[in-house]
Amino acid sequence: MSKKESFLVNRLKSVGYAFKGAIFLIKTEASIKIQVALAILVTTAGFFFDISSTEWILQCFAVALVMSIEGVNTAIEAVADFIHPEHHKKIGIIKDIAAGAVFIAAFFASIIGGIIYLPKIF
Repeated sequence: MSKKESFLVNRLKSVGYAFKGAIFLIKTEASIKIQVALAILVTTAGFFFDISSTEWILQCFAVALVMSIEGVNTAIEAVADFIHPEHHKKIGIIKDIAAGAVFIAAFFASIIGGIIYLPKIF
């Protein structure tokens, strides 16, 4: 019988797997690369315009939400392609719904960005 790993060791391994997944996502997905570039841009803008703590919280939340949903979308697409590699109408609908979730998050993140930055720019 093998010795069971401690809770801490197990959590550390889980964090390692999650980090590995995030790096893989950033390296392989064009859309997440754009989102990382936009995250860097709005972070730079946040420092330039000296945004408030509340604005930082909203901005960080919006960036994290969009990037997280993009990761879920990518995972859903990978599972769908694995299960049914050739084109299938229902798989297409599943992929469209997942992409729609990214669109919704990105749309509202853009609104948050507009609320924060448009008054500072104009």
